[in-house]
Amino acid sequence: MALIEMKFWSAALQMQTAATIIVPQTAPPFSVMYLLHGLSDNHSAWQRRTRIETYLGDLPLMVVMPDGGRGFYCDAHIGMKWESALIHDLIPFIDATFQTRAEPGGRCIGGLSMGGYGAAKLALKFPELFASAVSHSGALAFAHEFFPDEVKMDDPFRLELERIAGPNPQGGPNDCFALAEKLKDSRPALRVDCGTEDYLLASNRNFHAHLETIGYAHEYEEFPGAHNWDYWDLHIREAIAFHARNLGLA
Repeated sequence: MALIEMKFWSAALQMQTAATIIVPQTAPPFSVMYLLHGLSDNHSAWQRRTRIETYLGDLPLMVVMPDGGRGFYCDAHIGMKWESALIHDLIPFIDATFQTRAEPGGRCIGGLSMGGYGAAKLALKFPELFASAVSHSGALAFAHEFFPDEVKMDDPFRLELERIAGPNPQGGPNDCFALAEKLKDSRPALRVDCGTEDYLLASNRNFHAHLETIGYAHEYEEFPGAHNWDYWDLHIREAIAFHARNLGLA
């Protein structure tokens, strides 16, 4: 496989940004998996912290790992437009630059924590772009169950998240629960997993229950583990297999 560190101009961000790309050395066209990092990481994290190249094997599957800053892959209420950077800048650039299957059946998305939320949200918001989405340990309640009562109004993290999602985000364009409920047709295949010692387990269970209530077929699994790279390195393998099935590669 070839590993590319790509810098490109994003009109949405009005700056240069970056992505790490794994390109299979098999015959194109390639399906593409967009793989999103968590809040404290950047575009290099998945490639540095996991054995993802080994797990891909001989699949004709490119992996594009973009930088998402700390923006939850949203167009911020006040601030940067990380959603548009991925949807309107990166995806068209990848399809124009590489020999890809530039169609919904050739594209999938996944991520961990903030990126797990981002993957689910973007697939639910743009179902015409993705065949499947996987969330590992996702912050799926972002913009839905916004803050517990004990988080103070002047807490810096609260202020950061309000800047991104706005003061009243529930039910809006960044709420995974609301997006799933509104999506009646052409639902992307969805898989959610979380560790049983993960602090985000409750919100993952709540999202799973919501999907069951609205009749959105999906895969949901819990495994031993916490919010860490040991867990994500292990379970990215199920994600690759899930995507391969839905992309027609397996």
